[in-house]
Amino acid sequence: MHFIITDASLAKSRAIHLSGTRLVLAFMATALALMIAAAGLYHWVFLKGAREGWPVFGALVKLVTKDDVEQRERFVRENVDAMARRLGEMQAKLVQMEALGERVSGLAGLSPADVRGSPARGGALVSGRPLSLEELQAALSEFERTAGQRVDVLTVIESRLLDQKIRSMMMPTQRPLAAAPLGSAFGWRIDPFTGKQALHTGLDFEAVTGTPIFAASGGVVVAQELHRDYGNMVEIDHGNGISTRYAHTSRAFVKQGDLVKRGQKIAEVGTSGRSTGPHLHFEVLVGGVWQDPRKFLDAGSRPSAGTPVAAASPQPAASRAGR
Repeated sequence: MHFIITDASLAKSRAIHLSGTRLVLAFMATALALMIAAAGLYHWVFLKGAREGWPVFGALVKLVTKDDVEQRERFVRENVDAMARRLGEMQAKLVQMEALGERVSGLAGLSPADVRGSPARGGALVSGRPLSLEELQAALSEFERTAGQRVDVLTVIESRLLDQKIRSMMMPTQRPLAAAPLGSAFGWRIDPFTGKQALHTGLDFEAVTGTPIFAASGGVVVAQELHRDYGNMVEIDHGNGISTRYAHTSRAFVKQGDLVKRGQKIAEVGTSGRSTGPHLHFEVLVGGVWQDPRKFLDAGSRPSAGTPVAAASPQPAASRAGR
């Protein structure tokens, strides 16, 4: 495309040649300039009419603003309703958690009233009247407070159950010998050395020399010594005033101050001390008072064994170990 520009005053002309590419670029530049100018003019006229209250422009501004506000309100309402439904579901789960806490509280030694606290409110929050944003915020605050209370109560329950588990693990309920027949039981009998009636303060398990002896529960070794009556003896403190003794051993694999675990090998059967033959004399003491070890061992052999309660009643003087 050729353009010829003629200047009459100078009596000269000028020719301009535009290729296809140049023509397209020129057209696009012109269109862009017109669009910018139109947008600027529209913006200026629109704002001026809105500020000065021109009849046509004022109505347009109100219409556009109203549509925008309605869209925002509809968006907020949909989100508030969705959040309310979700909060209702969470409150329903909180009610289930409260019921579970009441059932578990009995195992932890707590009353249901301690677990229940303030009553939980379940069900959906969205009813016939939609919730306002302020009501939803208040419901969220109440839910957060109630959930915090439940967490505190469940933490207490966990602590109680953990304490009970530790106490049960520290009870001497495991047999000190894997499979050994019971010889002399706990109680009054004829002493094999004096021929007189005496209290046998533990259980005698018959086994050959060298049979492994295991700790009936975890604890600390408070004595490993050669005793006149008990012979080579190991005594373990299990806490809460409970201790066990393992007498007449041939060898001890622990020493005073050692920390032992339940089922750990601590010695081997022998016939040292006041003994008529190889066996293990096993004692359980509560507060320094002899108790019948069978109450503890029988509790450990039951699938749902509870904590054995040993009455710490004074015992008369007795001949200690021996058979």
